[in-house]
Amino acid sequence: MSIDDVLATLRGFEGVLELAPGEGSGFPELAWGDHFFYHSPSGVVPERTQPYATIVTKDYPGEPSSDLDRPGRYRVNVHVGRTAGELVESTDRTATDVVLAHPVYGGWVSVVNPGEHTRTVLEELLARAHAAAAPRA
Repeated sequence: MSIDDVLATLRGFEGVLELAPGEGSGFPELAWGDHFFYHSPSGVVPERTQPYATIVTKDYPGEPSSDLDRPGRYRVNVHVGRTAGELVESTDRTATDVVLAHPVYGGWVSVVNPGEHTRTVLEELLARAHAAAAPRA
């Protein structure tokens, strides 16, 4: 799956709000190039809730590395709640196309460079996370 495939999946959900910070956006430079997804039919960023999914294109300071500084690498992060531990397939944070525990947040899973192995499960997790975010919006 390319990053464009993942973006197309997320953008296809009803009521989705995507933040994609870039130069001049008012967001910190560190967030430029990343994507943050909320359920918000009104188009307004919810004040008291986190995104339900993110796509990051670089390792963040203070997080264990996913080796995202190499060209073409990205990580999809999905809020899944209590089932996170049951979904994890590897503890190697740099592994690609496997479900990993998020490097920092409990209740979240990640996939670095999703491919054919994780395509179906990732699409299902993203859909569930979007649906679960609706009541919080």
